[in-house]
Amino acid sequence: MHEMSLAMAAIDLAAEQATQRGFNKVTALWLEVGSFSCVDPDTIAFCFEAAAKGTVVEGAQLHFQHKAAEAWCYDCNQTVTLTERGQACPECGGYKLRVAQGNSLRITDIEVS
Repeated sequence: MHEMSLAMAAIDLAAEQATQRGFNKVTALWLEVGSFSCVDPDTIAFCFEAAAKGTVVEGAQLHFQHKAAEAWCYDCNQTVTLTERGQACPECGGYKLRVAQGNSLRITDIEVS
């Protein structure tokens, strides 16, 4: 379950940033989840709640922002949006694609008090 290690990393980063800036409570965290990231938001939310106990992040609301996958198509020379891995270019039908975004999980915002 890689979601537990991802949740713990997000908690550590949020707690570190809050402490460095003189805050003692993280109240909310926004995570951008790429559609190709292989991260299940429900599982990461469960892991987040369990791993945050006893930290400045305990009780923080977790918000998910979904990010579509985009790729560069070498056949038609444009950026296209993909809905699944292995998909052909929706514009030209070609398969010479380089995924440009949609693989990541990242913190976009942290709310503190």
